[in-house]
Amino acid sequence: MYTFRSRVRYSETDPSGRLRIDALMDYLQDCSAFQSEDLDLGVQWLKDQDMGWIVNYWQIDISSLPRLGDEIVIGTSPYAFKGFMGFRNFMIATPEGERIVQANSVWSLFNMKKQFPVRVLDIMKERYQLFPKFDMEYTPRKIAVPEEAGESLADIYVGENMLDSNDHVNNVQYVRAAASFLPEGVQITRLRVEYLQQAHLGDTIHPHIFRTESGAVITLDDDGGKPYCVTELQGSGRGEQAKK
Repeated sequence: MYTFRSRVRYSETDPSGRLRIDALMDYLQDCSAFQSEDLDLGVQWLKDQDMGWIVNYWQIDISSLPRLGDEIVIGTSPYAFKGFMGFRNFMIATPEGERIVQANSVWSLFNMKKQFPVRVLDIMKERYQLFPKFDMEYTPRKIAVPEEAGESLADIYVGENMLDSNDHVNNVQYVRAAASFLPEGVQITRLRVEYLQQAHLGDTIHPHIFRTESGAVITLDDDGGKPYCVTELQGSGRGEQAKK
């Protein structure tokens, strides 16, 4: 498994002093990016091939969140390539080796100019070492949206600060937006994210929240009501009202 070490920064914590969910996802995303850079298959190499990895799905299971100043180990291991798709596990652990976060993710390799998927290249299969899948529950990639009407929340306007190297909204930005609508005090224990289309500079995202027994489903929709992203957040300590 590819790993790097870090320490939880003040800028990454919530009011309780624990690592925020979006900062947690930044760590996971950075880990796979670091591995790709170290294998000479990083951002610039992909751009030179007119390619980019697009995430389709996240499942992140959290047993506990590290606090300000805690030392952590972040790791990732690809476990399969199928056609144009790549599959990765991630983890965050204590320096003693206790895993406090485990994750599964599904990615697609795209030709970014022509906007269609392309098969994973042989050089990628050669350089990325595959590992066995984590021993964890693997949830379905499709997130069910409740049939009743959701509550509309404040619109989000896509600015340059939300974009990544592929010139669309970075996958973590959707989760940052969705989590911002949860009541204070919610401790997320499982996060699932299904990405359905890409938002770009100047787009308007229309969030809707559907409360469930274990948390909430939040859709982030385009002007026509089609989701860019569906996020399911499960946790404890849920309040009564979402932030407007």
